[in-house]
Amino acid sequence: MFQDRDDAGKQLARAVARAAPQDPVVLALPRGGVPLAAEVAGALGAPLDLVLVRKIGMPGHAELAAGAIVDGPAPTTLFNTAILRAAGLSEADFEGRIDALKAEIEDRRARYLPGRDPVPVAGRTAILVDDGIATGATIRVAVKALRAQKPAAVWIAVPVAPADIISRLEAEADRVICLEAPQEFWAVGAHYREFGQVEDAEVTACLLRFDQG
Repeated sequence: MFQDRDDAGKQLARAVARAAPQDPVVLALPRGGVPLAAEVAGALGAPLDLVLVRKIGMPGHAELAAGAIVDGPAPTTLFNTAILRAAGLSEADFEGRIDALKAEIEDRRARYLPGRDPVPVAGRTAILVDDGIATGATIRVAVKALRAQKPAAVWIAVPVAPADIISRLEAEADRVICLEAPQEFWAVGAHYREFGQVEDAEVTACLLRFDQG
């Protein structure tokens, strides 16, 4: 049980620092992952950036993901081809939605990181940080998108995740650092005494502490 995100971030930072990643860049999944990622980046003396992921919902079933868009120097679109095939749809059917989601990502990056380009990850250890993992869907998409940017390695660092999800993530990331991996998992927030919403102002304040290094 973590007291709050600051407590979890400090514990996670110590664990990642002990692992001694080479030439790291820390990438937070906003908003909840940002305070933890700031602790990790501070401990490593590494730059801090964001990975913004937006789900592409199926027409009429927005909760069902047809794919996702991940930001970066060139935003990456990933589709679930099995779902598209079953629905008789193609990637072209989502062009308008993709344009709208890319605009949303650009707006969020401009709000959180005005005037800053994404930190290059090529040849570096890219460390994805969140405040916890439930299904793993978002962070798995982020891993796949990061691979296209040719990092030396992709790590995942989180305070808590279900034990069965960890094994899947270990097959896709080069290293997974997870402080707690319970067999019985209810929700990320159940592992924090305080788990309030992270506001935009806190995200911006965390990011202002770092430059592109």
